[in-house]
Amino acid sequence: MGNTPLLQVQDAGIQFGGLKAVSGFNMEIHQGELIGLIGPNGAGKTTSFNLLTGVYVPTEGEILLEGKRLNGLPPYKVTRLGISRTFQNIRLFNELSVLDNVKVAYHSLAKHSIISSIFRLSSHFSGEKEMEEKSIEFLKIFQLDKFKDEKAKNLPYGQQRRLEIARALAAGPKLLLLDEPAAGMNPQETHDLMELIAFIRNELKITILLIEHDMNLVMGICERIYVLDHGQLIAHGTPEEIRNHPKVIEAYLGEEVTNDA
Repeated sequence: MGNTPLLQVQDAGIQFGGLKAVSGFNMEIHQGELIGLIGPNGAGKTTSFNLLTGVYVPTEGEILLEGKRLNGLPPYKVTRLGISRTFQNIRLFNELSVLDNVKVAYHSLAKHSIISSIFRLSSHFSGEKEMEEKSIEFLKIFQLDKFKDEKAKNLPYGQQRRLEIARALAAGPKLLLLDEPAAGMNPQETHDLMELIAFIRNELKITILLIEHDMNLVMGICERIYVLDHGQLIAHGTPEEIRNHPKVIEAYLGEEVTNDA
């Protein structure tokens, strides 16, 4: 890991009217890390993701990617700079094929111009061919290539999750944000997902930040974990440190834990 963080969040927060949804949020993620963000329901986890991806503009603090300030940039510019995400509720183009769902992400990186697309110039066709080949390669990695012509809505739930992750990766991110990727999965699907996330980090060399309620998944694959409660960071550390942290136990169980408890 280098000394300069890939992502730096400095005292970030957002206020809706009189409500502070997130306040004083600090985070550092270095290249190659696999980091967890946890907390009880309503803790501000997805709001934090929305701040990182430009869906919300922080009302306080700064968000930096490789030293570049992201505050105020629209989501598509944040994506081009290197942050892609999945969503708590799967957001696929249901009527498009599995292949076309991935190609949509590649279009954001396409080199051929609008003019070549309108007039169907040779550069357009070569660009389309390259996108299709790369998209199929991605589908092979995620074991979805045999479904490439199926409509996305016809895939089983677990494979829809895999497709959403494949599409996010096709945008070429430096940092991948996964919002509750195991939601709705059975134990076998969750186990397969853990292996997939580890593969993405270890083999594709993608830095990952994930929100997850499945503590076995988080504790099993994350190197460091940040914990939010009521919009504020209450703990940060290794899985072992977080597992035994009094404030974390109190946030989840609703009772204060003393040292001699």
